[in-house]
Amino acid sequence: MLSDVATRLAEIVGEQQVLTGDQISADYAGDEALTVPGQQPRFLARPGTAEEVAALLVAAAEHGVPVTARGSGTGLSGAARPRPDGLLVSFERMNAVLEVDTENHVAVVQPGVTLSELDARTAEAGLNYTVYPGEMSASVGGNVGANAGGMRAVKYGVTRHNVLGLQAALPTGELIRTGGKLTKISTGYDLTQLVIGSEGTLALATEVIVKLYPRPAHGVTVLAPFEDLNQVLAVVPRIISSGLAPHILEYIDNLTMAAMTYAADLRLGVPDEVRDASGAYLVVGLENRTAALLDGDVELLGTLLGDLGAAEVYVLEGNAARTLIEAREKAFWTAKSIGADDVIDVVVPRSEMAEFLASTRELALKAESGVLGCGHAGDGNVHLAVFQKDPDKRRALLHEIFAEGMAVGGAISGEHGIGNAKRDHFVELEDPAKLELLRRIKQAFDPAGILNPGVLLD
Repeated sequence: MLSDVATRLAEIVGEQQVLTGDQISADYAGDEALTVPGQQPRFLARPGTAEEVAALLVAAAEHGVPVTARGSGTGLSGAARPRPDGLLVSFERMNAVLEVDTENHVAVVQPGVTLSELDARTAEAGLNYTVYPGEMSASVGGNVGANAGGMRAVKYGVTRHNVLGLQAALPTGELIRTGGKLTKISTGYDLTQLVIGSEGTLALATEVIVKLYPRPAHGVTVLAPFEDLNQVLAVVPRIISSGLAPHILEYIDNLTMAAMTYAADLRLGVPDEVRDASGAYLVVGLENRTAALLDGDVELLGTLLGDLGAAEVYVLEGNAARTLIEAREKAFWTAKSIGADDVIDVVVPRSEMAEFLASTRELALKAESGVLGCGHAGDGNVHLAVFQKDPDKRRALLHEIFAEGMAVGGAISGEHGIGNAKRDHFVELEDPAKLELLRRIKQAFDPAGILNPGVLLD
């Protein structure tokens, strides 16, 4: 049986592109989720074309082999952990930027293209793909699977706002195209949006059409310390309503900021007395087409922040600005390095962030646990590092935090996804009628149930 499957896979992609057993590196065993241990797949295939992907899915269905897709393995939900009896489809060979269309402001890419590779190609044309989930080695296909977001979502949206079309392989072997180089479409069900965020459970994207924006010529980062987090969160709607249109609007609590600046050896010029009196920080990124317009925006922002209680306003440019943003983007790695037992990303309405964070602190105190955080203040996406070694206590605390987020109109995850890590919480807390609908959609796409079984849904 095993040799038959391996032979069939080799017939599709070539003998050199199929690995089995001990031939498969431990790097393929999972992603970066802290609570989902890796496990080796039985088979690894590295297709080079969309047709090969479709043929692999047909072969897997014929032999009842579960299939997991893998981009760069940078996900945080355990969705890229393969099954021990399964096939891992790695898109590392499908990594070409097929087109940068400067007239329609789109790029056509294969799923294995990394964000850094796409950024380099679009920069040549003065354009920019604006989804930055915090890890530039992440692949575009992985972004599609998780509906990745990042700091720039406050202005540009998340993956689903920046993907216009797909080519996708269905588990039944068909290749379909959805959407296109179009900014709007009202023709039938929107299959593009259905596949985005499905975590590899409905179809495998084999080509992606992404939206591009003109690359801004001038930018600046502003750092403002406040006495406490409630002050920071109260400032956010005022900034958004001012018309400044920041592309970054982040909050960072004082302990997380201390860990970030230490890990990055970052000097921000904040005097000790200001730092010691600050409970939280607001980071604002502004961009504009001319230096004069940007200067006017910075002046307006500085006045607004001062009037609303900022202890000081620091305008960062050059290396200091880049290093701070990079440190914030790598906050997960900082949390991991200081011993966090899990990292979650609950999203709530922006107006409910203060209440939600206050409730979270109370829940953590009651559970004798530690919770530190930073997040996307502009869109309500709260990132929390959780410190609790006991798995049962940690699970109970996370369940209460997720339930509290949903109670104020939020969701368990804003950008990391559900995967294996949060599936049980999702299934227990979500509306049963919605879950049943999701299962029927899954059945329609994947009647044999081979695509990422156990991810998202039980």
